[in-house]
Amino acid sequence: MNLLDRRLLLVTGKGGVGKTSVASGLAYLAAKAGKRVLACEVDAKGDLASYFESSPTSYKERELSPGLWAMTMDTEDSLKEYLSLNLRIPLVFRLGPIAKVFDFVANAAPGVKEILIIGKLCWEVRSGAWDLVIVDATATGHIIGHLAAPEAINELVKVGLVRQQTKWMLDILTDPKLTGLAVVTTPEEMPVNETIELASNIGDKTQIDLACVIVNRVLPELFGRAEEEVFDQLSAEPGICALNEALQANVEPVLDAARLAVRLRRTGASHLQRLRESLGDQTEVIYVPYLFSRTYGMRSVRKLSEYLGQELGCT
Repeated sequence: MNLLDRRLLLVTGKGGVGKTSVASGLAYLAAKAGKRVLACEVDAKGDLASYFESSPTSYKERELSPGLWAMTMDTEDSLKEYLSLNLRIPLVFRLGPIAKVFDFVANAAPGVKEILIIGKLCWEVRSGAWDLVIVDATATGHIIGHLAAPEAINELVKVGLVRQQTKWMLDILTDPKLTGLAVVTTPEEMPVNETIELASNIGDKTQIDLACVIVNRVLPELFGRAEEEVFDQLSAEPGICALNEALQANVEPVLDAARLAVRLRRTGASHLQRLRESLGDQTEVIYVPYLFSRTYGMRSVRKLSEYLGQELGCT
């Protein structure tokens, strides 16, 4: 199924690979296709809003562009909303002692804070207010803890309201037609290693569907082996001297840059080959070219969404 046909799409990746920019591009693409989209930022750094050249978002969703709303996760506000919906405690109620008890329990029991985050996301899906909820989720090193939180709570609590809550969350999270995980990486050694490890752990530790791996910043193949041979010939004496004299300029830096471009492309290709071999044929791999421009702002979001749309068959 198409990546954007789901109701909940979580985007993760190693820090620095462009996770937020890809999440922004996917959200913009979905909204442009006519979907009512909620983009949620979990890390609360304010980066998501900057991609749309907007002021920082808050827990209350706000429209950033036609069809696209955004919010920033806040566990205290999420707790207030949970208490209001399930215990009829007004939102204006000051948490006070309840917050202290919550902090104590959250630090003692695994998955308590995470359940407020993943629970809020599932609640937005369940509400039916959105065609698609796209999450700029935590990095690869922490995403497993968030996704496994409902199941962890389910194992701790066997009866009661909390058990009922985690049941419907798991129904949403474990349905591949509703929920998918998109992992962003780049054609570099460390990001690829983390992606391979996460792909393995997702299947072992959660029941979440690994929808796809998105390879960001793929360099174009500017030169082939025939061009490399020409570079070598031009770089050798007396070829370089004759070329410098003919052009009345020093061309060595240009040739060095060309060789560097070939080397980076070839190194990246080897990492991508290892990634594909590790993932197998069951996981879709989407490629996004390197954008030789600034990485934030509406211009970047539009450009990135165009490439994503081409890969997903949405344009």
